[in-house]
Amino acid sequence: MNNSVLRVALGQFFVQPESGTNLTIVTELIDRANQGGAGLLLLPEGIIARKPGDNTWPVTHREPLDGPFVSGLLKASVGKTVTVVCTVQIALPNEKRYANDLLVVRDGKILLCYRKLHLYDAFNARESDNAVAGNAVPALVDVGPFRCGFMTCYDIRFPELARSLALSGATLLVVPAAWVRGPLKEMHWDINIRARALENTCYLAAVSECGPVNVGQSKIADPYGVVVAQCGTANQLLFADIDAKTVEACRGSLPVLKNCRFAAPHLKVLGEN
Repeated sequence: MNNSVLRVALGQFFVQPESGTNLTIVTELIDRANQGGAGLLLLPEGIIARKPGDNTWPVTHREPLDGPFVSGLLKASVGKTVTVVCTVQIALPNEKRYANDLLVVRDGKILLCYRKLHLYDAFNARESDNAVAGNAVPALVDVGPFRCGFMTCYDIRFPELARSLALSGATLLVVPAAWVRGPLKEMHWDINIRARALENTCYLAAVSECGPVNVGQSKIADPYGVVVAQCGTANQLLFADIDAKTVEACRGSLPVLKNCRFAAPHLKVLGEN
């Protein structure tokens, strides 16, 4: 494969109520992605455990970062070249809520742990009742020829985070999600993916959980905002090759990051006025 090309695997699945079942699913997806030559495997949000209709289920099934699920995830990645991205519900000391933490894992090691900034308090949902928000923009992680920036689900509705990552050097934005079904929600999912890619002239890969509650329809948009790979609404492992030279060419002809006259975004820490 050309040195400028990265094979991305979108691992879309319906998260089950039991963590052991989900770990088995994830282990199989890691094996298949690695065997298929993927350099990056993207999985959905909150993959330890979910139960349709019970928003407290992730709270009662949260685990510490060194608990059995993450330990099993790390073990499944040992000896493999594929980098795995997902989010998990992590138990915190002296806290009843969980942390919605995005993990970047490679060969048995956690390269990044990013706590979701924007909790889903919208459309009559209140994620903040059960989860603790983060207060830091994530660092970038190199995967093959790409510099990857990370967002989680509802984060994608906030252009400032994507722009901050792009200005830091991101050429691929990576978004695990559990995008809830509802009126116009599939359209919002598609528009946000394509818009964040286009306005930052980078690739964007996003995976949503599928099933009765969430939309699936995981996809990759190129720097021009064109969808170049898309899943359906059922469990699926989809491979797509993306080329860093496309980002270079797009930014050469459409230098919006250089031409922008606005200051770089500033993260307002919770509690600031």
